[in-house]
Amino acid sequence: MNNTERLFKKLLEQLKNAAKFYYAFDLLEWDQLIKMPPGGAKGRAEIYAAVNTEGFKLLTSDKMGEILKKLKGNVENLNPEKQLLIKRINAIYQRLKVVPPDLMKAFNEAKSRACTIWTEAKKKSDFSIFQPALKDLVGFMHQFAELYGYEKNPYDGLLPSFEPGITTEDLKKIINPLLKELIPFVRSLIEQPNKPDEKILKGHFSERLQRKLSLEALKVIGYNFNKGRLDIAPHPCTAAVGPEDVRLATRFVLKDLAPALFASIHEGGHGLYEQGKDPLLRWVKLDTDYSLGLHESQSLMWENIVGRSLSFWKFFYPKLQNIFPRFRNIALKDFYRAINTVKPSLIRIDTDEVTYNLHVILRFEIEEALIKGEIKVKDLPELWNKKMKEYLGVVPKNDAEGVLQDIHWSLGCFGYFPTYMLGNLYAAQLFATAKREIPELEEEIAKGNLSVFLEWLRMKVHRFGLIYEGPELIREVTGESPTLKFWLDYIKEKYSKIYDIS
Repeated sequence: MNNTERLFKKLLEQLKNAAKFYYAFDLLEWDQLIKMPPGGAKGRAEIYAAVNTEGFKLLTSDKMGEILKKLKGNVENLNPEKQLLIKRINAIYQRLKVVPPDLMKAFNEAKSRACTIWTEAKKKSDFSIFQPALKDLVGFMHQFAELYGYEKNPYDGLLPSFEPGITTEDLKKIINPLLKELIPFVRSLIEQPNKPDEKILKGHFSERLQRKLSLEALKVIGYNFNKGRLDIAPHPCTAAVGPEDVRLATRFVLKDLAPALFASIHEGGHGLYEQGKDPLLRWVKLDTDYSLGLHESQSLMWENIVGRSLSFWKFFYPKLQNIFPRFRNIALKDFYRAINTVKPSLIRIDTDEVTYNLHVILRFEIEEALIKGEIKVKDLPELWNKKMKEYLGVVPKNDAEGVLQDIHWSLGCFGYFPTYMLGNLYAAQLFATAKREIPELEEEIAKGNLSVFLEWLRMKVHRFGLIYEGPELIREVTGESPTLKFWLDYIKEKYSKIYDIS
């Protein structure tokens, strides 16, 4: 073993030491959302912060810095994947090193408390309960933005925590043409007389049978239950709590079949990504600074491009009919149209894939204004409702279905929401590439052979996706930079057929 290989081994050992704390941190977070009694919140906040801070100290330690310094310019004997890992860890190290551990500890305590307060505020539909905690978190964001640094826009200081390689200006170059194309297209769909019958999906669906359906769908797409599980949470989520332990959570709506099923498939996409990483990355667990756009591309691809496709339901519809016999009298075409109804809605996670990006743009614009100091936390409910009316033509009746509906701000995730829009774009571009490279892909999906697609993703995306910047990997896999074109083409082709628009 030469000196470079010895140094790389030391790097992996240091990453493993940090990963143990970050995995424990995610387990605590999972438990807080799934199992923890409300009375445990105060003590949990301190434990939560202590565990995360230890991981942070190891990741930003002088020892880590020395290893990276010695490896710099001395990696030509390592394979490209190892070189890429060193490059990504060095970028994260340099970024996080500017944050004092005491500040990180205080932030982790604050967001743990905020998560519990948000849960109560949402339950009572009262933003005023959450407002002070959110104001504190926004204060932390201002501090982090200054520490990380930026040229023009403080929001640029936060974006690399969730999508390195993308700037606020890049996002606006996507958003402006997207709004120009999307808003008239949504209007044309809504005005069509031949609408899908979404009442097909309404009724009473027991939690037990919905869970059975969700489990069946997750098995079909390839999620490994020997290394994972499905639980219930106020907000669907995925948590990698160990190198071989990736857990999912969904939420059940008894009067509607769609929310739990598609949330489960969505989270299953995240789970597949985590379960598919290369053994080299088994003990690489990072709190931030990898592409969540790529992560979201996997969940949105499985939920929408695959999970709402006619090909998928040609295979899966009989399974649903066996669990819910009422659908035996409903034609596949009618069911397929129903699950692809386009209708502006209040709740982001329940919305259709056409209007989804409008929800994301709304959140991005509010976040940017908050971080730039153009608006105050107390203004959020009114501004939220105004933008909902502007972009989607609907107004929330209360805070729970409005400004309090998402968990992300309570977790301190400012800069996260744009990754959902990027995830849609990445997903469409990746799927178009997969179809080009696997011409029979849709026929295989219709046969229930989803492993063909999963294997493609394993090789192209899952193995080393976590250490690429999003734009980097998209160029590597598809041959061109991320572009809006593939998503718009996909949406217009699919929904023009569903709504009989010539």
